[in-house]
Amino acid sequence: QVQLVESGGGSVQPGESLRLSCAASGFTFTSAYMGWFRQAPGKEHEFVAKISAGGGIRLYGDSVRGRFTISRDNAKSAVYLQMDSLSPEDTAVYYCSTNQSLRNYWGQGTQVTVSS
Repeated sequence: QVQLVESGGGSVQPGESLRLSCAASGFTFTSAYMGWFRQAPGKEHEFVAKISAGGGIRLYGDSVRGRFTISRDNAKSAVYLQMDSLSPEDTAVYYCSTNQSLRNYWGQGTQVTVSS
């Protein structure tokens, strides 16, 4: 079955960086688009970034473009989210996601807290 396990969250101060990781299994990772979403308390689920199977196409949400970078390692079946210049508005639970057979799958999420 599809499994997505996020890691790398934590508490940082504004302006600092974090790198999230997502370990994937249970599907053909090398053929899959992968994405990151986030949800802050009381807010809607928000698109963060998406990367194509080969890594050549990367899309970002407006609020993170220029600060966050999505990447992947197909040999490790892993996708990453490098987050720079973090601000309190980036505080949320971050989820790794993929769509397989017209069904969306999500990991359990990893908490990112940005506070001074």
